[in-house]
Amino acid sequence: MNDVDAQRLMIKVARLYHTHEMRQTDIAKRLQISQSRVSRLLAQAEEAAIVRTVVAVPPHVHAELEERVEALYGLNEVHIIDAVSDNEEELGKDLAHTMASLLQDVAFEVRTIALTSWSKTMRTMINVMLPMRTRCKHVIETLGDLGPPSLQHDTARSTQQFAALTGAQPVFLRTPGVAASREMKELLLSGDPHAREALQMLDSVDLALVGIGADEIDPDLRPGDNFFTDEQFARVRELGAVGEVCLHFLDADGNPIDSELEDLVVGITREQLRNAKHRWAVAGGARKHRAIRAAAAGGWVDTLVTDAATARFLVDTAPEDRKAAAELKPARTTSRRRTSATKD
Repeated sequence: MNDVDAQRLMIKVARLYHTHEMRQTDIAKRLQISQSRVSRLLAQAEEAAIVRTVVAVPPHVHAELEERVEALYGLNEVHIIDAVSDNEEELGKDLAHTMASLLQDVAFEVRTIALTSWSKTMRTMINVMLPMRTRCKHVIETLGDLGPPSLQHDTARSTQQFAALTGAQPVFLRTPGVAASREMKELLLSGDPHAREALQMLDSVDLALVGIGADEIDPDLRPGDNFFTDEQFARVRELGAVGEVCLHFLDADGNPIDSELEDLVVGITREQLRNAKHRWAVAGGARKHRAIRAAAAGGWVDTLVTDAATARFLVDTAPEDRKAAAELKPARTTSRRRTSATKD
């Protein structure tokens, strides 16, 4: 059997098992091969990413903690997972799988999605997602290019892939995400009608999928490489920044930091992000604790996927007035609503 025939057999076995829900013994009889070979072919299909496995966390395993965070920060939904490791990369994979599972399970009526495709967790999420039936028309990048060409290529591919999964058209923002100066930003945009159109489309976003960054340079990025420098990060920290959402820096209470860096970002504005009908964030880990708290406290996100340690941090560090207000709210019934992203 040549390579093409072997791949066809692998795909056929994967479809019979995952799409048609046939048992391995029945597949073996139908295709006249051994059951052990069926098992091997299914394993090969996963290794080749023909089959993508998403571990769906049962809803609201941490129901009380989720409801506490929601009440303290005014969030619509919080979804909490138990971290299997303190390693940030492994945590990111777990969070990505959870976010993918949620997206597969929503009432998906949104027409325009803003996607932060340079977020590593978002890219991992996209890699494990399955095609969805949606009414989505456009998937728009929230930021221009960041980092080296290899990362830019990965983000563009993720945007294309996510658009294909949702049946939408991708809208790319092929311009530096951080300009060297305000004048350079204006010059870049003046000569790029496609970038101007993409930025204008961010005025009407139904669902924004965002990451949350710490007050330091992301490990995947390099200072000054279509990004801020160490000196610029030091400057915004002096102004009180603890983190950022879509490169908009926030103080500990979630208030936006006004600085010259705001004029250098080519991407979704603070107003556009605020005006998005839904704002989902996925982030966790000790390095981002203060940033996640800021994003939640400032109302920059309304749905949060995070880990249990981060959720406990959010509860422990909530302002006393929020705790008092949360105590006055009536207890929620045990039957929680399902996450949804419906167009108003």
